[in-house]
Amino acid sequence: MPDFLRIVTRLQIRDSSRSLWWSLVVGLSLVLMTSSVGQDSRLAVPGTASSNSPPVQASGKTNDLSTSKPSVLDPLTETRAEAERGDVAAQFKLGLALFDGKEVERNLSQAARWFQKAGEQGHPGAQFNLGVFHAQGLGMPQDYNEAGKWFRKAAEQKDPKAQLILGDFYANGLGVVADLAEAVRWYREAAERGEARAQVKLGLALAAGQGAAQDYPGAYLWFSVAVVQGNKEAESYRNELISEMTPEQVVEGHRQHANRGNLEDQFNMGLAYANGQGIRQDLSEAVKWFHRAAERGHPEAQFKLATAYGEGQGVKRDTAEAAKWFRKTAEQGHIKAQLQLGIALAEGQGIPKDEKEAAHWYEKAARQGVVEAQFNLGLACSLGRGVAKDFSRAVEWFRQAAENGSVPAQFNLGAMFETGRGVVRDNTEAVNWFRRAASQGDADAQLRMGMAYARGLGVVQDSIEAVKWFRKAADQGVPRAQVNLGSAYFAGQGIAKDHVEAVKWFRLAGELGDARGQYNLGGLYERGEGVDHNGAEALKWYLRAAEQGIAQAQMKVANAYAHGLSVAQDYGQAAKWFRHAAEKEEPVAQFNLAVLCSRGQGVTEDKREALKWFRRAADRGYAKAELALGTIYANGEGIAQDDLEASKWLVLASAHGETNAVALNDAIIAELTPEQRIHVQQIVNQTLSQRLKGKAGSKVE
Repeated sequence: MPDFLRIVTRLQIRDSSRSLWWSLVVGLSLVLMTSSVGQDSRLAVPGTASSNSPPVQASGKTNDLSTSKPSVLDPLTETRAEAERGDVAAQFKLGLALFDGKEVERNLSQAARWFQKAGEQGHPGAQFNLGVFHAQGLGMPQDYNEAGKWFRKAAEQKDPKAQLILGDFYANGLGVVADLAEAVRWYREAAERGEARAQVKLGLALAAGQGAAQDYPGAYLWFSVAVVQGNKEAESYRNELISEMTPEQVVEGHRQHANRGNLEDQFNMGLAYANGQGIRQDLSEAVKWFHRAAERGHPEAQFKLATAYGEGQGVKRDTAEAAKWFRKTAEQGHIKAQLQLGIALAEGQGIPKDEKEAAHWYEKAARQGVVEAQFNLGLACSLGRGVAKDFSRAVEWFRQAAENGSVPAQFNLGAMFETGRGVVRDNTEAVNWFRRAASQGDADAQLRMGMAYARGLGVVQDSIEAVKWFRKAADQGVPRAQVNLGSAYFAGQGIAKDHVEAVKWFRLAGELGDARGQYNLGGLYERGEGVDHNGAEALKWYLRAAEQGIAQAQMKVANAYAHGLSVAQDYGQAAKWFRHAAEKEEPVAQFNLAVLCSRGQGVTEDKREALKWFRRAADRGYAKAELALGTIYANGEGIAQDDLEASKWLVLASAHGETNAVALNDAIIAELTPEQRIHVQQIVNQTLSQRLKGKAGSKVE
């Protein structure tokens, strides 16, 4: 009996002196057909006996049950009778019984006889088994020609195992003239009917170009089909094949397998089109393939499809579709989709806004280590969005995200330590986290580092180090850092004084809309520092800052209109801007507004309105307002005359350096009784004491 035939084909590897050897082992894996539906009982390989049955006697003698009288205990009496009457199923069954020897004494020649009778009636299982008997010499002389004849009969009835064996016969030249093309034809027939061993052999033949044109994509297809059936050998062959394929060949292999309905390769086709790997990039085609796989439940395809809809890549942007697919894959446990579904719910993108459910999905992803979800959950806890506000829990999630490398989380954790929210306030720990974020390029953290060094909070005060960090943030376009850097240049703190550089940085901040930068730039134009004096340009920048609510800038604009500085005098505009600043408790603006109200300049004359603003300015310790208020009470201008109240305000004005108040107060005191004088002094002392307490309790930024 011939040995198995090993077909070895040498394939040249592209651009390499190495070579790959594909080995196609064409073995006669003969399997006895035990039923018409293909249940198997393995026989011995050629030249050996089956491990499941006794060896055939060398003499070939057997007990001829067909000529012996049936026993009354013969369990196959009825089957035998039906077989004798020509019932093909009974003939096949009787052949099996005589082969396995479980119900009657084993008799291979009689088994072969009944298989032949059934085979001649067209029973494919009997035809296949008869081929095995002839090939193995079971109950008859070994005869490959006869074996091949019966295998062909079964193969032509679409039996995949017979087709596989017939392919082996053609590959080995057993009972037929060796013909690899014919072998490949039968392997393909069997492969199409799901025979995994035939799929592997067909893949090897296509890879080697034996019996068919070399076809790497086709080989990939058939190895893959076998892999799906659990064939480990095919998986090994496929991995080796992929290493030799061009990207274009890999894509074609994916396409062929995908077109046969393979879910994973449908997804792979989407990836290929999306990334332009092995094929021209085509996002719309990518979406089509992702959609095919997504509809069949592929979680990663669902995620890719959702992302495409969300970003409008390869398909019209549709946030509702994006949310739908994010939910489908999130519910399958896709952690990135859980994050994205949370974001969609939090922002109401394509789905009704639901911060509570958003937090639910954030937590699912966060507990599985998704860093952005950990950050988002920390943010939700700190703001009370979808969950109860809980700074301690926010710190917990910010810390997890920060330790996993999230720069925003590192910044926020630093801010929590800086403000003492959810943790004990600790400037040193705050700087630690700000530094980690700043070192990774976070501009806001760089600004915080500059401020820490400028103020000596959590670190030793160091103006040079402060300037270094301010510059890093300023170079990234952070307006506040640009203002601070400009201020450092203006004052010469941590760097050589340079008003020209100060102008540059204030201008950059101002053009980005920073009100403090606009105000500072206006001041430099007004004073001609680092730039030529230009009143109109100064007013332009003051006005921009004033419109953003900077009280000092509003004062500058009001003064310009009041005095006609670089603009036509306009008391109406002056009153407007003084009022804006006055409402921000700017005492000089309150005083000036009171003056305009008392004179009817730019506003309707209104003594009561003037008195209100004089009092508000005086209450803030502005000496001129105190003098004006004292004079009003002394003269009874628009209010009942009151020497005690007049004296009180004049004494306060005198204490604040208003010399004109002294003579007027002396004249009033001369008319007061000693008790009244003491009372006035007590009120003055009480007022000054209250002001001191107010200053001590105020927070200085």
